[in-house]
Amino acid sequence: MIKVLLVDDQRLVRQAFALMLSVEDDIQLVGQCGNGEEAVASAGRCDIVLMDIEMPVLNGIEATRRIRATHPQVEVIVLTTFDRDDYLFAALEAGAAGFLLKNAEPEKLMESIRTVAAGDALLAPEVTRRVIAGAIEGRREAPTSSPGLQRLTARERDVLTLMAAGLSNAEIAGRLVVSEATIKTHVSSCLAKLDVRDRVQAVIHAFEHGLVSPGNSNQAI
Repeated sequence: MIKVLLVDDQRLVRQAFALMLSVEDDIQLVGQCGNGEEAVASAGRCDIVLMDIEMPVLNGIEATRRIRATHPQVEVIVLTTFDRDDYLFAALEAGAAGFLLKNAEPEKLMESIRTVAAGDALLAPEVTRRVIAGAIEGRREAPTSSPGLQRLTARERDVLTLMAAGLSNAEIAGRLVVSEATIKTHVSSCLAKLDVRDRVQAVIHAFEHGLVSPGNSNQAI
C-alpha cells in the first residue's frame, strides 16, 4: 500500500484529489494538510507527499527541503499550475522527485504516484525539461566541466541523456533494447559517479554541465 499525504491550502483542491485517490486499491490517503508546516510534522507517516508550493505559514519549497532532510525515504511530488518556473526549479533543488499538474487526469495522478513510489522520479517532458532548461539558461553563461560526467561510460551517458528527455526506465530499456534491470543498474551507477542523491538531480547535473541542452534534450538516441 502506497501511503500518500496531500498538502494544499485550497480545500476544494484537496477534496478533488482525495476523491481521485479514494478509489485506488493500492493507494491510501493518510492525511491532508493546509500548509507546509503541517506537512513537515505529518510526513513521517507517508511514502509520498503531494505538495503545493504557494501556501501560508511555510511554503512548499521549504517544506520539501525539511521533509527530505528529516525523512529521506519520503518522496515529494510538486503540485503545480505551471505558472512559476522559478518556484518549480527551486522545489527540484530542494529534493522534489518531480511535478504533477493540478489539472492532470486521474489516471495520470495514479501513474505518477506509482512511478515515484517505485523509485523512478517523475520527469514528465512537458514540465520538467522546460523548467530545468529555462532555469539553468538563466543561471549560467556556458557549461562547466564535470569530473562525474567524464567517469560515465558511453552507455551511461546514453541513459542519462534519455532520462533528461523524460523517459522512464521501461522506456529507456525499450529504446536501448536491454532489460529494465540493466537500466536500473546504469541509473544507480550514474547517481554514484555524479555524486547526486536521485534521478532528478542527475538530470539537473546533465543540463548544468552541458551533456544535454534545451535544443537537444528531446532528441532520440
